[in-house]
Amino acid sequence: MSIQLIGYSDKLSGRAGDTINFKVSNKLSKPVTASLKRSISADPNPKGLGILETACDHLFPELTFLAEHQTFHPGSFAQTEERLKTKELKELDISISLCPTILRHNSQTIVAWGDIEIELTSSGKIEFSVSDRKVISSRPLSLNRWYRLSANLRAHDVLTLCITELRGDPSEKKLTSSVTDGFPTKVPVINAHFCLAASRKNGIASHHFNGRLEAPRISFDGLKTFEWDFSKDIHRKEIKSHFGPCLRLINEPTRAVCGSTWNGSEFNWKHKPDHYAAIHFNEDDIYDFGWKDNFSWKIPNQTPSGIYVMRIESNGHEDAMPIFVCPPKGFKQSKLCLLVSTFTYAIYGNHARPDYDSSWQKRIEEWKAYPHNPAENPEYGLSTYNTHPDGNGICHASHKRPLFNLRPGYITFGAASCSGLRHFQADSHLVSWLHNYGIDYDVITDDELDREGIEAISGYSAVATGSHPEYHTANTLDALTAYRDLGGNLMYLGGNGFYWRIARHQQDPDLLEIRRAEDGLRAWASKPGEYYHAFDGAYGGLWRRNGRAPQKLVGIGFTAQGVFEGMPYKRVCFDADFDWVFEGIEDGPIGDFGFSGNGAAGFELDRVDATLSSDHEITILAQAHGNSFMLVPEEQLTHLTNLSGGDEVDAKRADMVYFRTETGGQVFSVGSITFCGSLPWNQFDNNVSRLLYNVMKRFML
Repeated sequence: MSIQLIGYSDKLSGRAGDTINFKVSNKLSKPVTASLKRSISADPNPKGLGILETACDHLFPELTFLAEHQTFHPGSFAQTEERLKTKELKELDISISLCPTILRHNSQTIVAWGDIEIELTSSGKIEFSVSDRKVISSRPLSLNRWYRLSANLRAHDVLTLCITELRGDPSEKKLTSSVTDGFPTKVPVINAHFCLAASRKNGIASHHFNGRLEAPRISFDGLKTFEWDFSKDIHRKEIKSHFGPCLRLINEPTRAVCGSTWNGSEFNWKHKPDHYAAIHFNEDDIYDFGWKDNFSWKIPNQTPSGIYVMRIESNGHEDAMPIFVCPPKGFKQSKLCLLVSTFTYAIYGNHARPDYDSSWQKRIEEWKAYPHNPAENPEYGLSTYNTHPDGNGICHASHKRPLFNLRPGYITFGAASCSGLRHFQADSHLVSWLHNYGIDYDVITDDELDREGIEAISGYSAVATGSHPEYHTANTLDALTAYRDLGGNLMYLGGNGFYWRIARHQQDPDLLEIRRAEDGLRAWASKPGEYYHAFDGAYGGLWRRNGRAPQKLVGIGFTAQGVFEGMPYKRVCFDADFDWVFEGIEDGPIGDFGFSGNGAAGFELDRVDATLSSDHEITILAQAHGNSFMLVPEEQLTHLTNLSGGDEVDAKRADMVYFRTETGGQVFSVGSITFCGSLPWNQFDNNVSRLLYNVMKRFML
């Protein structure tokens, strides 16, 4: 389905006085109308509330404007910030190490500089061309092996291409091929950007190289040399030359990856950076589309904190861009803070699910749900739950491009016998519940929490998460822990939370990095030696492997996953001290219904683990067992044993828990991703809704 109208914003959140810039691409020859709505429900299921929004013309008067089609160009590469100029030369030598990871139907450019190009052909051979002259290696390269390539041009003499296979031990080298072709030629005078991993014509990059490059070097007449050491400043987006212009990295290729000399003697790139002197480029890397602004919204001072949607429409086509409005800094508009998981939203941004089927479009049309899916539009850049064409995992994420699954009405599971929602849309079940009960709330996103620390949430009577607060930085965990330990009340209303560690780029905090190290339930695995973030140098992977298991913060942690189905909780605590939790609830199952998985405890479950928890006295209020679920890998030891030390069936459960801190803080955790999906059932008149109301009332006294 061709996308006619789409957009994104430069920021996902802001406060009064901040300006949000919107970027729109329009293939229609019609004006575009923009209008602001407040989002209450993003679930398109007609059996529930449907998409529910209220007009906010008083905050942003409807605007009509013209917009043109804006293009984008995936694929990472590097080029000099300035043109690299030469005079008449007698000899020119270009050398570089490379490790190709996939062959494509067209050639892949390794080096492009004026009339000079070095390419990997579709058959795996190396082609060195100067204007209309070229030499081609006699043998194809093997994939995922390192080679040193040297291309030499001597005026009025010969064109030489030499390729040497590199091995872990520098003393072990294997000459693969050397090709020399003599013909009348001359070294061209060049005045162009020196480009790696792509060729550029008319400002557009193409023929992207997939694989790793290392140690590019240019020698002029054997005297003057330009070379770039990729092991330097791994956390940055530019690479200085020992002598020559700086290289700028475009579209965020991956750094802190094993280079040609890596031999397993060190796994932290900071300790042996020369072992990590490579950069991995991919044809589909994309970070910031770089579209021009079409219009802006300066958030008025009187804007209530909440979730808003900027809707654009033209000739029957529309799009919607969520904006999370936080209260003025240092000022609380409500007692409750809703922590919006924007890091998780971005990490999952444009996740093309392997089970996607075009038959889902029937439900999408019937429900008038969001029509576009990343599985049908992978060119917009996929998520960190997908892989590059060469099979390597995508480890960078950002919101600076259209994210289909960050739209009201987007359906994640199109074949599920329920709404089939996750993340932003699933979190709207909680938002609509708050509106139904008239509970005022402020919105704070992961971004504010990371930048401002505990100041972003201190002073609130309670802080509540959404259904899936999975991805966190050290700063966000520090802030939540400090809030709790200073007497704050924390409600963890989801599952699989506080699971993966991520890093933000120091030069551009909107760029996120994930390394899927060691174990954990994951869509791909980081390669050995590549477990440390490039952005901050920290050890990546699970927070559990970093000594900060979720149990330490909220009493429970990820234990099991199943298909997108849910089941009810069963009350297991009958201590009179906790009767307030179950006030107004009859005996029997709690949550044997819901718009997410048809049950309150489902899909991904968390449980108590005394070996990982803090010293707080944790009370298990209710449980749900998922016998058809599977234990997460970090819980499994052998086919017979697991880390719980007990029966595997018992370990596959959701624990709803409560505990108090020494400073009077309270923590309530539900241990299930699908919990919030039960809140709107039967117009919010159900036992899950009542249970949360009881807890919310207690926490906000």
